[in-house]
Amino acid sequence: MNSEIIYEQPLNERIRTFLRLSHLFRLNEHFMSGHTEWDIRSVVDSLLDINDLIGRTDIKNEIIKELERHSSTLNALKKNPGVDRSRLDLILGDISENIEELRDQNCQPGLALRQDELINSVKQRNAILGGSCNFDIPAYHHWLNSPPEQLKTKLIVFQQDIRVIKRSIFLIINLIRNSSNPTIEVAEKGFFQKSIEQNIGCQLIRIILPHDSLYFPEISAGKHRFTIRFMVQDETAERPVQAESDLEFQLHCCIL
Repeated sequence: MNSEIIYEQPLNERIRTFLRLSHLFRLNEHFMSGHTEWDIRSVVDSLLDINDLIGRTDIKNEIIKELERHSSTLNALKKNPGVDRSRLDLILGDISENIEELRDQNCQPGLALRQDELINSVKQRNAILGGSCNFDIPAYHHWLNSPPEQLKTKLIVFQQDIRVIKRSIFLIINLIRNSSNPTIEVAEKGFFQKSIEQNIGCQLIRIILPHDSLYFPEISAGKHRFTIRFMVQDETAERPVQAESDLEFQLHCCIL
């Protein structure tokens, strides 16, 4: 068990979308390691969610813009004598590789899933609660009972079709998360407010608390400042209430 719990709050729509995709990719990874029908169902559902989210925005261009911004920022660090040049060059190489693949005219993430008749049937039935039962889609029930290696082979094809999105999202989020050092802050009676430096900005707020802490943060953010209220909820049937005592925590204001 981890000794800490990390809470995050994205401060713009682009990073919000990236974090949601990261969450879905993690779910997909987790269930892909399983072998039961329910694992395979969960893999398919997470792939459909990923594809749906990708289709809602011009995700390729959003990722390219963010990667180019990171590349510009990191290239400027080459003049810093304290920078690990080999590590920096490796990261810049990863960024360039992803940009090149995303710009390829043949790069159409999620196309394999969208063109699959069976998966489209599942997507349509998923609009109904419990709509993918074996009597709703007998073809799906039949496919789910195929040999495990056959199922995994097909699922890997779907995953490979969106691998550049996954790789780019993980790279971007990792760079942002590691872009700042934590500060130790105190929330007086569970309340903390901080201005966002306009010449620096902030893409992602991260709050770190001990794993055994009784409290969790509720974060609200605007263009110029953000507010954190530390709450406690003794019972799930009760409403959370704000902490009455002062609380120390680690804060990251991340941007690259």
